[in-house]
Amino acid sequence: MKTEDVLDIFRDAGAVLEGHFILTSGLRSPVFLQKARVFMHADKTEKLCRALAGEIRAKVPGRIDYVVGPAVGGLIPAYETSRHLGVPAIWVEREGGEFRLRRFEIEKGARVVIVEDIVTTGLSIRETIDCLKKLGAEVVAAACIIDRSAGKTDVGVPLVALAEYEVPAYPADALPPELAAIPPVKPGSRNI
Repeated sequence: MKTEDVLDIFRDAGAVLEGHFILTSGLRSPVFLQKARVFMHADKTEKLCRALAGEIRAKVPGRIDYVVGPAVGGLIPAYETSRHLGVPAIWVEREGGEFRLRRFEIEKGARVVIVEDIVTTGLSIRETIDCLKKLGAEVVAAACIIDRSAGKTDVGVPLVALAEYEVPAYPADALPPELAAIPPVKPGSRNI
């Protein structure tokens, strides 16, 4: 599946929004990819995650014991991708501001792939890696449906992206005038 195929699925679901958005990372952007509008359709989600599982198989050598998704955004793609890989899906969630593996145990040395929905700065993946390493897991790769940085973000492990789609993102104090003229909205889930 090519980037344009992925974006066509997002467009078909009405998930490519234009305006002034505060991203989960805190950066501002004129484009927001509302993956919830894609993930509400099982057929679209299955198609994307089957293709992502294929990319993971092709690019990540060795066995995979678990797919781990950062809550909230990574839950659905991690689950569906794990189904295609034939391994269990587990997730981390915030507790006291830090990711914790609250509902599961993981064996020391377990080989893990983190699956995220959309990557901009990679913060959620890096925080998930920190959590898993403290538990003795080996994070062999991370994967995402869309890499908004188009390969520029370093998450600390190899990143497998189904699509790379560079979308402008700006610090709040460095907005272009046309973006600054639009009231911002914050549709992400970081503070949930």
